[in-house]
Amino acid sequence: MAERWFIKNKKADYKYMAAKYGITELMSKLIVNRDIVDDEMIKSYINPSIDKLRNPREMKDIEKAVEILRNKIDSNKKIRIVGDYDVDGVMSVYILYTALKRCNANVDYEIPDRIKDGYGINKNIITEAKKDGVDTILTCDNGISAIEPIKYAKELGMTVIVTDHHDIPFIEKNENRIFIKSEADAIINPKQNECKYKFKQLCGAGVAFKLVEVLYDELSIDKKECYDLIEFLAIATVCDVVDLIDENRIFVKKGLEKINNTTNLGLQELIIECEMQEKKLSVYHLGFIIGPCINASGRLDSAKKGLKLLLANEESEATALAKELVKLNEERKDMTMKGVEDAVEIVESNGMINDKVFVIYIPHIHESLAGIIAGRIREKYNVPTLILTKSENGAKGSGRSIEECNMFEELVKCKDLLDNFGGHPMAAGFSLQEKNIDEFRRRLNENTILKDDDLLRKVTIDSVLPLDSIDYELIEDLERLEPFGKANSKPLFGEKNINVVKASILGKNRNVLKLKLKTTYGKIIDAIYFSDIEEFEEIITEKYGREELQKLYDGVYNDVKLDIVFYPSINEYNGNISIQIVIQNYR
Repeated sequence: MAERWFIKNKKADYKYMAAKYGITELMSKLIVNRDIVDDEMIKSYINPSIDKLRNPREMKDIEKAVEILRNKIDSNKKIRIVGDYDVDGVMSVYILYTALKRCNANVDYEIPDRIKDGYGINKNIITEAKKDGVDTILTCDNGISAIEPIKYAKELGMTVIVTDHHDIPFIEKNENRIFIKSEADAIINPKQNECKYKFKQLCGAGVAFKLVEVLYDELSIDKKECYDLIEFLAIATVCDVVDLIDENRIFVKKGLEKINNTTNLGLQELIIECEMQEKKLSVYHLGFIIGPCINASGRLDSAKKGLKLLLANEESEATALAKELVKLNEERKDMTMKGVEDAVEIVESNGMINDKVFVIYIPHIHESLAGIIAGRIREKYNVPTLILTKSENGAKGSGRSIEECNMFEELVKCKDLLDNFGGHPMAAGFSLQEKNIDEFRRRLNENTILKDDDLLRKVTIDSVLPLDSIDYELIEDLERLEPFGKANSKPLFGEKNINVVKASILGKNRNVLKLKLKTTYGKIIDAIYFSDIEEFEEIITEKYGREELQKLYDGVYNDVKLDIVFYPSINEYNGNISIQIVIQNYR
């Protein structure tokens, strides 16, 4: 697939910065490239420690909420936590429930059913709560836009506290946006205009954790107990794909240390079930193994199973639940793969391949998988993708976008065709009548401001780095930048015109290409490439001919030269340690 390569060229005094913070100039450049430029943020980035967490009391309504909770705890009023069915929602409920139990609150929880209830708190959940004698509702990872349900709860005489991190809802009046808020007794969400809290990118569990910090403080409970919850917050932060800078970076870095020595029975059993007990867990394991298992319960069953796993006190219960979640996740993977295949078939055979926005209707797929499938199709083609499926009253969809296209704003332009919708620039959910799907597809493609160039995959390079300058010290420096994720991407370097001395194919599925590269000073360095090997062979053959490709595999002198985008790493094999580079892109 065609690509555009860019080198980031941000202006800064790297010499001064390196001297001031005791880091190398390359490190200074990488930090500035990630838009981390203010003094406080740089210090927190270089040394992400607990003492660099921000003061939670700066958050609007947080002290008010804690005051309400204290009174409810003292008078033994019944509190119900209402969460969401994704990983962030489950972890938010876990954090609040554990903390309130620790404070001797009379508390239980409810998580809406993805299919039956849909997202967020609704009238039925409130009616049920009233029937159960609940006095106070505490939302997490939802509630900011539940204007009507909260009005209803207030009419029934209930107290409502909202903790959320989603965008503030608005109505449009003569081209102006007027932000609206509910009648809740306290609303904690750093994205509110009037909230002074400087870091706006917390996930739902992050906001819940901040509330617990103040609650424990007011009830004189040791801070250490609060920080014990950080491992669960780390899972939510990674899985909700928020920016891994500032506080989120601290949560994930410290959380990973705790997860690797976790005493939580459920997590221990899940790690064993996923055959990871020998591994040092990283962001990858949270985002692609642990998170999806917890998510699978909310997608195909009830999210309460994931929560029960974390709350389990008996080993037998924890083992049974862990087994069940892993099995559900395997099922989800199979269903996802089938859905992706169906979507590719539709794109390739229905003349849709030239669309700038894909709108793909697959009536039979499980509606909870639409978002994952949309993400996979977007990755494959680098095109904003909306996957729709049949629902009880029409069609329901989920979209995933690319940086150049604000999906939420695109849906706003088509709102007359939609029954309802919500989301962010990069992801959105919506529903509409089946008869409107074709018009919806036509209008999204007609309205779009995307140009052909926008759909080329963008490869952004941090800096040119001669292969000869890579040593263990540099690699150790780069490890200090971890954990990598959104807004703190893994550093990528470029080098031109590299001679490839030898190639071989490894791996039991023959899906790893190992190359030996010759540096400017004639040293040999190992490189590894984990992508499409057939395509690599085609490109080399096209440019240099079949013979040169054969020479490459035979390790004899050849003419093959590549420009590469890579990151340096350490290869440990049979007790031997060597430097190798991992190639991300080549041309």
